[in-house]
Amino acid sequence: MASNEAHPGEQAAQDPIKLLAIRESPLSVDEIFRAVGDDAAGGTALFVGTVRNHDGGSDVDALGYSCHPTAEAELRRVAEKVVADHPVRALAAVHRVGDLAVGDLAVVVAVSCPHRAEAFEACRKLIDDLKHEVPIWKHQTFSDGTEEWVGAC
Repeated sequence: MASNEAHPGEQAAQDPIKLLAIRESPLSVDEIFRAVGDDAAGGTALFVGTVRNHDGGSDVDALGYSCHPTAEAELRRVAEKVVADHPVRALAAVHRVGDLAVGDLAVVVAVSCPHRAEAFEACRKLIDDLKHEVPIWKHQTFSDGTEEWVGAC
């Protein structure tokens, strides 16, 4: 290899978006982590969102997520923007819908990049934009009998 040629690992990944999904089935951190494995990545950042037992000072008894039919397309749009703005080697994002229990995984996202700072930044952008732009809604029922819808959009 000539000295002016880039190392193959420094070239852009062919398709860095490895896994995007909205599922009713339980999520796997291992699946997401494996999806973003890349020998040219020096940093992998992973975020796991779980169902907590309270919100806004009230105990949560039940929680469900639902989504608009365009949610996966919007998730892809968000992922493509992250890939365009960051040196992403591999990216994965999966969100759960349906009824969930306290402690269940609601969302798992991961990004691998050449360096850790880039991975942290890209992963933060991915989860923040997913929560703000992808049409997924959370319906919470509280122990006092009240309920609340929380929307992404």
